[in-house]
Amino acid sequence: MKKQAWIYSALADGLFVLSPPLLTLLVIALLPYDYINGAEVSPMAWVFLVLMVDVAHVYSSIYRTYFDPETLQKHRSVLINIPFVVFIIGVVAYGLNPLYFWRLLAYVAVFHFIRQQYGFMRIYSRKEVYNKFSRTFDGIAIYVATVYPVLYWHLHPEKDFDWFVEGDFIYFNLPWLAPLLTVLYLIVIGVYIGKEAYISFKNKSFSLPKNVLIVGTFLSWYFGIVYYNGDLAFTALNVLSHGIPYMALVWFYGRKKYGVNSIEKSHYQFLLYLNWLLCLCL
Repeated sequence: MKKQAWIYSALADGLFVLSPPLLTLLVIALLPYDYINGAEVSPMAWVFLVLMVDVAHVYSSIYRTYFDPETLQKHRSVLINIPFVVFIIGVVAYGLNPLYFWRLLAYVAVFHFIRQQYGFMRIYSRKEVYNKFSRTFDGIAIYVATVYPVLYWHLHPEKDFDWFVEGDFIYFNLPWLAPLLTVLYLIVIGVYIGKEAYISFKNKSFSLPKNVLIVGTFLSWYFGIVYYNGDLAFTALNVLSHGIPYMALVWFYGRKKYGVNSIEKSHYQFLLYLNWLLCLCL
């Protein structure tokens, strides 16, 4: 059995990257179906899910960019110019119509969420002996796991939740398309399982973190968007499966980079703790 491609360690990766979607889904599944299927996000749940996780994960990116001297020096022009350009685009979009602003923001967020799962998948598969088909199909699997539920959402405007605000997605009246997408979705799952079984048998190894990540992605996106029809289920699965692993990745990076110098390490830890205070105050 080859060594697993953990980012930090089996325990840390398991707790903070791989388990959030699975544990969140387990908790939701234990609640009464009628309740969770129509439940809205309460104020207390909103504080925890949105402020302490979703907003916190956004702020945590500054410790990997602006607060990291090497990264800031290397990508200074991008880190300075992009926020200015994005601000102008946002102002123009909102000036034309507030819904345009929220719609643009929603689709950018969807892309960001999807690409994070793709990135984690590539990290966890970095030690695998790939052939072209296997590498390509891993990408197909992670995109199908995320894009299918979003497309399903676009075909079912009766969903009782939104990404940001009501009407931020564009809905389509194509009733014939959903069954076709579902068949393709199931085919991809079947082919992926067969591929992994064959490769594991052939190479006498099994990529545990990559497969747990992909299974968690399939489950959290399907149940959060397709199966359940409640804002609480969607928000919990969406936010916890995305925000906690992202913050953990920033933490792993800081621990590995500043672990030798105790002063730099303490400074980095202080900034990360400050992140939680910022998200609660803003």
